[in-house]
Amino acid sequence: MEVPVYLFTGFLESGKTGFIKDTIQDPNFSHGEKTLIILCEEGLEEFDETFLKENGASIVIVESEEKFTGQFLKDCSVKYDPERVFIELNGTWDTKKFLNMSFPKYWEVIQIITLINGETYQSYMNNMRSMLVNHYTDSDMVIFNRCTNDMDRAAFRRSVKAVNRKAQVYFEGDELDSQDTSELLPFDLNAEIIEIEDDDYGIWYIDAMDHPEKYKGKTISFTALVYKPKQLNEGLFVPGRHAMTCCADDVSFIGFICKSQNADKLKHRQWIKITAEVRIEYREEYKGKGPVLYAKKIAAGKKPEEDLVYFY
Repeated sequence: MEVPVYLFTGFLESGKTGFIKDTIQDPNFSHGEKTLIILCEEGLEEFDETFLKENGASIVIVESEEKFTGQFLKDCSVKYDPERVFIELNGTWDTKKFLNMSFPKYWEVIQIITLINGETYQSYMNNMRSMLVNHYTDSDMVIFNRCTNDMDRAAFRRSVKAVNRKAQVYFEGDELDSQDTSELLPFDLNAEIIEIEDDDYGIWYIDAMDHPEKYKGKTISFTALVYKPKQLNEGLFVPGRHAMTCCADDVSFIGFICKSQNADKLKHRQWIKITAEVRIEYREEYKGKGPVLYAKKIAAGKKPEEDLVYFY
C-alpha cells in the first residue's frame, strides 16, 4: 500500500507548521489516517499533545541534517508504520538531497509545498537567493502568505516561474481576494504591434509560456540576441535573451523558435530588433505545442544597457 509523503519547505516562520495543522484538520483531506509528522526544525508554533492525539498523529524531531538520512526514514517507517507522512524541512537544508534519498518501501513523495513569508521575500531574494530558490525549484505549489496589496506579487510570481514553470503560485493575506494570482502586464495586448521593452522581456516570456493562446495571431516586437543551434533546420533560429534564474552561476538562454526566410543571413549572437507574428504549433523542442514566431521584419538591434534578464 502506497504511503503518500508531503514535503513542506520554507524558512523558519514562513507558516509551515500552521499550514500542516490546517491540512491535517481539513475534513476533506483527512479520514482518520495514521499520520507521522517529521519535524526538522522547531518554530514558534508547535504541535501539542492534544492536537496529536485528536488527529491520530505521531511526531519525530530531527535535530541535525546529518541525522536526516534514508536509514532514519526507514527506521521511522518500521517504528510508526504510518499511512501518510508530513515532513517539515528545515529551511537551511538542501531539498534536493532529501529528494535523492532512498525512501522506505511504499513511501512516495506526491506533493512538495513551499511556504513563503511575503513580508521578508524580497530581503531573502537580495541576500540569500540561492538558498531561497532551492526551496521551490521542485515544488508543486508555492504559497506566499502575509501579502498586502502594495507588494509586487507579479514579480514574486515571475521569480518562481523562472525556475519552476509547473509550480502553482498562490497569494494569501487579509487584504487579498482568495486565490488572486492576476497581474497587470506592462504592455498592451490589444495593440496592433505589441512592443516588448527590454526590461519586460522576462515578463512576456513567462506569460507566453504559461498562456500561449493569449498571443495567438498577435504581432510582437522586441530586441533579441540571435541563437542558432546546430540541431535547428534551415530557416529557423531562436531570438531571445540570457536570463538569471537563480544566481550568477545559473544563467540560461530563453527564447522561442522563429521562422524566417533570412535566417541563414543572421549571425550567431547578433543583436536584432525583430517584429513577428505568434502562432501556436507543435514542436519537438517544446515537447508539445508552444509559441512559434514568424518573422515579419528583422533589423539590426542595439544591445540593451542591461543585457541580462531578471524575473524579480
